[in-house]
Amino acid sequence: MSTDVKAKVAPGVRAGRVSFVWRPWLALVTLALAAAAFLVFCLSIGIGDFPIPLPRVIATLLGRGERVDAFVIMDLRLPRALAGLVVGVALGVAGAITQSVARNPLASPDVLGITAGASAVAVFLVTVTGGLAATIAGTVGLSAAALAGGLGTGLLVYFLAWRRGLDGLRLILIGIAVSAVMHAITTWLLVTADIRDVARAQAWLVGSLDGRSWDEVRVALGCSAVLLVVVAAGAFQFRPLHFGDDIAAGLGVRFAWVRAVMLLCAVLLAGAAVSAAGPVPFVALVAPQAAMRLARYPTPPLVASGLVGALLLTGSDVVARTALPVTLPVGVVTAAIGGPFLVYLLVRANLRGR
Repeated sequence: MSTDVKAKVAPGVRAGRVSFVWRPWLALVTLALAAAAFLVFCLSIGIGDFPIPLPRVIATLLGRGERVDAFVIMDLRLPRALAGLVVGVALGVAGAITQSVARNPLASPDVLGITAGASAVAVFLVTVTGGLAATIAGTVGLSAAALAGGLGTGLLVYFLAWRRGLDGLRLILIGIAVSAVMHAITTWLLVTADIRDVARAQAWLVGSLDGRSWDEVRVALGCSAVLLVVVAAGAFQFRPLHFGDDIAAGLGVRFAWVRAVMLLCAVLLAGAAVSAAGPVPFVALVAPQAAMRLARYPTPPLVASGLVGALLLTGSDVVARTALPVTLPVGVVTAAIGGPFLVYLLVRANLRGR
């Protein structure tokens, strides 16, 4: 092998029976994203009617803050900020998995109908059950319903798209069709429901971190933690799938099984995110593509995508609470960011197709 070729090959690292490729730029970008996400997380906690400076926020999180700061942060503001962090990571990783499986930058839980299915089931629970929703919507009932809706919709899209294998374009087209059906069901539920239930459901449908409770955060955090462990365990088997099924099979990867498990994790991560914050749009679409460009990586990196998702969602929440005199739902800000980015991806794909 020539010197020029050797210079282009990333160095390998072996630790016992585990070996991996060391990519300094990817590691540096990941650390920078983690630091930025933590900084914005702390800034989000300090914002409110009782402003708390950043050093006092960090001191309180480390257990060395004053009693007043501890009460405001731990009891009042931490659930919202932690929900933004967890939901952002879950959506970022879910988007990275779906885009890698479909090999298409437009594939995301939003486009595939997963968030629409979770929303439809949650709206059904709020509007159809009437008075019963008042007792369970603020607890794990609504979260579990959204999680089940996302899972059911994801499985439906997967089985409809499967035909002697999984084609990325077919997956996206069927996802768009299922998403349209779920949006139609949601609209019908809102039109026929009581006006008070409609107001409650509509506030949730926008995608917001306002008024998050510890119950909702615990459900999303517990589900996401378990699923992220599964994703991390399957990451080494998942990476060869980017080169195609034939190469993956040649490397000894059971590609059909690995793809199904990772897609299931992506669906559940998206459902957990929707259960905690509602259908926050475009985070799962934007985060993997932004991470891929920042890391100079050929495919969406999982860890960096999750961190970009956390940074994007918590940053959008800070903007929504400070940029205008009126506090906006975080979904409005992410839609304002993701809409133009989607147009950019479509134009770029169109130019490449010529």
